[in-house]
Amino acid sequence: MDHPNTYYHQNVERYHAEANALYKKMTLLSTLRVLVFIITSLGIYFTFSKWQLAAGITLAGILIFVILLSKYTDIKAQRQLKLALTAINRSELDFSSGKFHDRDPGLAFQDPLHFYSLDIDLFGRGSFFQFVNRTVINEGTQQLSDALKANNIEHIAQRQEAIKELASKPEWRQLYSATASLIKVETSATSIISWLKNHKTFIPKVMKWLPYVFLGGTIIMFSLFFLEVLSIGFLGYWLLLGLGITGIYLKKVNELSFHTEKVKETFRQYTLLLKQIENEVFSSESLSKKQKYIQSESEKASVIFTKLSKALDALDNRNNFISAIFGNGFFLTDLKNSYKVEQWLAAYKDKVEDWFEVVSFFDAYNSLGNYAFNHPQYVFPKITTDGHVIKATELGHPLLKPEKRVDNDLTIDNEQFFIVTGANMAGKSTFLRTVSLHIVMANVGLPVCATTSEYNPVKLITSMRTSDSLTDDSSYFFSELTRLKFIVDEIQKESYFIILDEILKGTNSTDKAIGSRKFVEKLVASHATGIIATHDLSLCEIEKELEEVKNYYFDAEIINNELYFDYTFKTGVCKNMNASFLLKKMEII
Repeated sequence: MDHPNTYYHQNVERYHAEANALYKKMTLLSTLRVLVFIITSLGIYFTFSKWQLAAGITLAGILIFVILLSKYTDIKAQRQLKLALTAINRSELDFSSGKFHDRDPGLAFQDPLHFYSLDIDLFGRGSFFQFVNRTVINEGTQQLSDALKANNIEHIAQRQEAIKELASKPEWRQLYSATASLIKVETSATSIISWLKNHKTFIPKVMKWLPYVFLGGTIIMFSLFFLEVLSIGFLGYWLLLGLGITGIYLKKVNELSFHTEKVKETFRQYTLLLKQIENEVFSSESLSKKQKYIQSESEKASVIFTKLSKALDALDNRNNFISAIFGNGFFLTDLKNSYKVEQWLAAYKDKVEDWFEVVSFFDAYNSLGNYAFNHPQYVFPKITTDGHVIKATELGHPLLKPEKRVDNDLTIDNEQFFIVTGANMAGKSTFLRTVSLHIVMANVGLPVCATTSEYNPVKLITSMRTSDSLTDDSSYFFSELTRLKFIVDEIQKESYFIILDEILKGTNSTDKAIGSRKFVEKLVASHATGIIATHDLSLCEIEKELEEVKNYYFDAEIINNELYFDYTFKTGVCKNMNASFLLKKMEII
């Protein structure tokens, strides 16, 4: 296929041109409305003495004006959608050029106690989350962060198929996101679900038929009034009776109206998105299952939501003073509309949470599908159940630019432990994060930055970045020990891929060397798999004693009084360190 940027460039031109064409139509319709108004006004002026003809011209003018206004509104909505699609494609071009640091960094999802998220820069400025996130709904953003932090090694193949299918549907994904972006919601799905669960019905069942009986009485009253059987005073008494019946429930109707006013836009957004999910054809197991979930009722979820939207719109009309007085006085509209809303809530409130989850799921997975579409050169790991934990060729960090990135091959078997040494800035930490992201991305179901990859699914746990906590009154060293204790406890419960970076930094070098050695020996004795990066060359002696331990290194060379790094993962122990050279080079010593 063509490079994704080619697709985005074409879409920018296409949607921008379509938006301009629609704008011209809007301008034409605006002009026609003005002409209709002028012609109608002139027609009324010249036929004013013949009121029948003037009335006909007035009705015709109003009808044509309303039709033109309706068409204008429809075309305006279409243009807004085209503009949103244009913005999405332009945004993708910005992402590909590295301009994404103004996006949500996801700091709200950062968790220092998580298995790996803090250590591998999963969230924050320039993070993987910031690079991959395209969610539009808050709940979708939450689902995306949960997926990245899940450490879930079950059903990876199903997730891969879902992501592959969404990657193949770029137009559907963009339409989904654009549709969601055009509706600004103030109330979160979580708040709505909480309100639905706590709402208690207050409109009695008699209101199912009483408003219609009252409507019949109103028709009879007006008929008798026009026949001059009843005086206008009886209409006034009938109006007061209707207002009195409505007034009994006024406080609770006001409370219901207050809540429904806040959730209207959210329901409208979810209705449109449910409709898009229902109307698409999905073949992957995960996506088909989600789709069927919202089609399992006697009616589609979008149709059910549409009914609620109409009831909410009807209830919202009570904010018009004239409509509120005469509507309630003669037709009991508040009670009729409130009854419809409450009947809907009683029938479907337990389903709403599930339907919201489906919409949020697609919002989150659209981001993953978009990532796969943007990186056709990446590979979906082949899932295995034995042999190597990771066997990857040309494995690289997905956030580094290809022209600057140095890829490396990696093969690590189950219960192997690598000790990686190397000079400062030689690439050890970047390599650890590269391996970590391979595991996280593979578990999520994403393609990884490699030429080939065989992967035996494993959960990830790390200790790479520890900080002291003045709030918890804990020192740096104690925080690090707490983290290492957490790792030891967790690997007793199930298997993890362990990644460590220069542990026991908070103590003296001798104590550190002894402690690091004993800790690695304990991990190996526990049949752990993983990698540790260190500057302590004495730790490499373990390779001679334990078959499971292998030494690797990243090198640095001084060529023509300049420091040179090749960032290549090599077998053996690093011999060249560069701290003294850098101190002299920067004229610190």
